[in-house]
Amino acid sequence: MQIKGRLLKEIYRNEMNGYNISVIRLKGSDDEELLKSKTIHVVGVIESLNDRLNYIFEGEMDNNPKYGKQFKVDSYKVDVPTKEEELIEFLSSKMFPIGIKTAEKIVGKFGDKTIEVILEKPDELKFIPRLTMDRITKIHDILKSQQTSSEVVIKLGSLGFTSKEAGDILAKYKNETLNVVENNIYQLIEDLDFRFRDIDKIASNMGVSPDDEKRLNSLVIYLIDNITFNNGNTYVSLEELFSHVKKYSDVDIEKLEYVLNNLITFGKIKLYNNNYYLKKFYDAEIYIANRLCSLSDKEKRKFPNLEEQIEKLERVNNIKYDNIQRKAIISALNNNFTIITGGPGTGKTTIIKAIVRLLQTILGAKVIDIALLAPTGRAARKMAEITNLEAYTIHKYLGWDKESDTFSRDEYNPNMEKYIIVDEVSMIDTILMQALLKGIRNDVKLILVGDYYQLPSVSQGQVLKDLIDSDMLDVIKLTNLYRQNEKSYIPILAHEIKTKNITNNLFKKSDDYNFIECPKEQVLNVISKIVKMAISKGYNEYNIQILAPMYKSLNGIDNLNKVLRDLFNPKENEEIKIGDDIYRVGDKILQLVNDSDLGVSNGDIGYIVDIMPAKKTKSKKVEMLVDFDGNFVNVVQDKFVNLKHGYAISVHKSQGNEFEMVIIPVVNSFYRMLYNKLLYTAVTRAKKSLIIVGSSKVFKDAVNNNYVDSRKTTLKEFIINYYSNMV
Repeated sequence: MQIKGRLLKEIYRNEMNGYNISVIRLKGSDDEELLKSKTIHVVGVIESLNDRLNYIFEGEMDNNPKYGKQFKVDSYKVDVPTKEEELIEFLSSKMFPIGIKTAEKIVGKFGDKTIEVILEKPDELKFIPRLTMDRITKIHDILKSQQTSSEVVIKLGSLGFTSKEAGDILAKYKNETLNVVENNIYQLIEDLDFRFRDIDKIASNMGVSPDDEKRLNSLVIYLIDNITFNNGNTYVSLEELFSHVKKYSDVDIEKLEYVLNNLITFGKIKLYNNNYYLKKFYDAEIYIANRLCSLSDKEKRKFPNLEEQIEKLERVNNIKYDNIQRKAIISALNNNFTIITGGPGTGKTTIIKAIVRLLQTILGAKVIDIALLAPTGRAARKMAEITNLEAYTIHKYLGWDKESDTFSRDEYNPNMEKYIIVDEVSMIDTILMQALLKGIRNDVKLILVGDYYQLPSVSQGQVLKDLIDSDMLDVIKLTNLYRQNEKSYIPILAHEIKTKNITNNLFKKSDDYNFIECPKEQVLNVISKIVKMAISKGYNEYNIQILAPMYKSLNGIDNLNKVLRDLFNPKENEEIKIGDDIYRVGDKILQLVNDSDLGVSNGDIGYIVDIMPAKKTKSKKVEMLVDFDGNFVNVVQDKFVNLKHGYAISVHKSQGNEFEMVIIPVVNSFYRMLYNKLLYTAVTRAKKSLIIVGSSKVFKDAVNNNYVDSRKTTLKEFIINYYSNMV
């Protein structure tokens, strides 16, 4: 008997004899009745399976009295792709000068005869729309020259590579493909951006030794990147790195130091103060320090009538700036580089609006001279709303290319705006800040705005904190609170969290705040009641946001979203099941990654307008029409993985956003994930109403937890060194 499928989960493995129990997602079977099960347990002596590949298993069914139906495997092999979708993947690989849409048209016309037609009757391709004879000739010649590589493609497939990956590898290495794969398969990680874990699994199956020097070189780079990302650091110590390396290879510390020295010689990593950096992070911190210090030191242009212009602006807008706000405005206009920092309610938005207006009235700046930037789409839209000028995400401004993860704007091709204001700077990581500084002109006037006490960036670094802590740059700290009304508690609570001085006001209900104490078992029910009551008062999913620190557990984001979806959007509209989740027309969803093709950013919130079955779409795949704040995009099935329900989201994903009502569950199961800056960030997302549900003890403990403050970076040190070397 034969079944086909892909690894869903490995349940058990005996490392001594290779006996394995795994769950397989069925793709095919001799037994049609079996296919109704969708999954099946397979047992037998099986090497580690690659969860990205399909396999063919030979064996027989066994009805185990304890575990039920199982498939006992006698033999198995990789299911080398021959289907039309695999032909599309192959033709749209980097080997050929066409994209996926053209590949789909070719395979749609010729089916499984596609390769034969290209090789024997290439003229027939001229009937494919927009396919020129020049490209037809190139496709034919490439395939003809690679005919001898068909065995290579099969070989790569048997090792665990998909058809598209095999095509990309062939395009890169051509006749040297097998030589590279067999002698240094880890080279693929650097050259083609493969994941270390995927390559390492294939290498292990090929018999590569755990202490092979090429493997260790790649392992060290992977681990430094992984460790620094997980901790937000830009470097690792030898001891920290060694403790992680030991989990992958039984090498001693002398061997590790030998590998590190080689990588330093190769220019892959840097050693500074006995710590190890990936070269890109060391170079980025040096570049940021030198560039900002140099910009700050450029000759300043002071405007003698600035005070009068500010007073005029006050009269026009019927507003009165305090002394610190006035100082921030003057510094931003006179200096080449200024940092403005402050918490919620201290007037950052008011100052941005004033600076933009004065740039236009005093300096005569035109719209094309000013760039307003932010790390997220929502933060950029907020800047646009308050200034009536267009604002951009940093990625869009720099011309980010998703495929290559590069920017079209850099030091050789910078943007030419003279005045740049960047908001929500706490979210900007080291690499993005370097890219931004490379993508703007040298004589720019740069103003960075952000909250020092917000969560730092998700990726490596703590740029805003390091710039301010260096005490070497022009920083204006806004401290005065401008509450919405006398009974507003949200900005006061934020201040109490920041200063770790929680008062009894935590338990007093106010116009914009309430703390509901209850055990964790009741939190979900209480939140449901709050939401129902809010809906009855006119609130909806647009202006209510639940924020939580983790996805799993009873009160985690995943479970909250299931409950909230049924409250906000009951099962009345069309729906689709994706994995374990159900998505309905009208659902609130969250974008998880930047997608330049769709024009949406990580953290953008949208709403499903329509769900279109495959038979009604050009892509012949299920699509969802999603409205991201007026940006209507068709999301193809392949990109559904980049979406998640957005009724409840993580605190990190909420950065740069504000919501009318915010509800925060605080329970002991979140204990290890709750800390001061995370609470501060969550609380400051609320504009008009904040409700905290759960344990006050857990809340107070989190206020005193400084976990995130321990990031290890050297940007601050490099800034101080810059000025020390000038003395």
